[in-house]
Amino acid sequence: MFADIFDQYDWEEVKASIYAKTAIDVERALTKTTRRDIEDFKALVSPAAADYLEPMAQLSRQLTLKRFGKTIQLFAPMYLSNECQNICTYCGFSLDNKIARSTLNGTQILQEVLAIKKLGFDHVLLVTGEANKTVGLDYFEKALKIIRPHFSHISMEVQPLDQSEYEQLIAGGLNTVLVYQETYHKADYKKHHPKGKKSNFYYRLNTPDRIGAAGIHKIGLGVLIGLEDWRTDSFFNALHLNYLEQKYWKSRFSISFPRLRPAEGFLEPKVIMSEKELVQLICAYRIFNEEVELSLSTRERNAFRDHAIHLGINTLSAGSKTNPGGYEVNPETLEQFEIDDTRSPEEFAKIIKKAGYEVVWKDWDMAYDQSELKTSS
Repeated sequence: MFADIFDQYDWEEVKASIYAKTAIDVERALTKTTRRDIEDFKALVSPAAADYLEPMAQLSRQLTLKRFGKTIQLFAPMYLSNECQNICTYCGFSLDNKIARSTLNGTQILQEVLAIKKLGFDHVLLVTGEANKTVGLDYFEKALKIIRPHFSHISMEVQPLDQSEYEQLIAGGLNTVLVYQETYHKADYKKHHPKGKKSNFYYRLNTPDRIGAAGIHKIGLGVLIGLEDWRTDSFFNALHLNYLEQKYWKSRFSISFPRLRPAEGFLEPKVIMSEKELVQLICAYRIFNEEVELSLSTRERNAFRDHAIHLGINTLSAGSKTNPGGYEVNPETLEQFEIDDTRSPEEFAKIIKKAGYEVVWKDWDMAYDQSELKTSS
């Protein structure tokens, strides 16, 4: 389990090491001809790398084009429920927020599916609050039966589950699971998650292990930027990625970059990351790992997302609704967080094409999975 590796590191020592990196360390990381290691990543996210943004951006773009070509994949988040049993200081769905709770039934799920399909998407991300009794395994299995015939790729961002539960959902058509640690700082994690199952730091920390052991196609990682020092949090996230890639080598991986956005009961970020620093982090991940998918949401403003296409980002959401039923059933329910880029998928696709990139609406097909081929033969 990753926890065994995680416990070998001290947060303050890692932080000091990052901030001690010099221009020489950055230049060594940029000119390296062999695979870059975690010390190189430290250098690339360090303050010393701020003076190297241009060469970092050029290298990041070069590596992205080599691996992914001039393609940008689009997906839509589909919120199924805002019911949640956790108290989280930064989330609009937090249990202590007095909001109207809503969970889509089968008919409403299909309405949302058809609305999203009309927008052109073939890749959907299912999102719920963490309420095991209301939106647990049984609910997810029923939702997948409705959704599976309409999309070639289904991702899910819900509460952490046990390995056997992931195995059941994979059998039902689930392709990807996203689980963000939020922050790897144990003390601050507890402060931001005082109540609910999510308060168990290590159960969440080991979730990607359970997902990988279940045989998932892709695992998504990330931290909520703003809860703690972003450089140190990102180091631990990169360390986590390194470990998972080596142990669950049959799975693919993605990294997301959510920055704290306004929400009901909004928490002021402890650390504010500038757009310049976000550029640095995106480029650092791409230089560190040529294979990982880098994803950016509609939390960011239009101009930044347009620019990020050229930096290393290869997966983006578009036309997002962050409330249950937001596309068709009930557009007025409370959003989990405010989005910034409100352009329609069609508008955004035109921007991507104008930049010289091909829009990919379909991520992959089950027919390409050898296990599926064996099953069907």
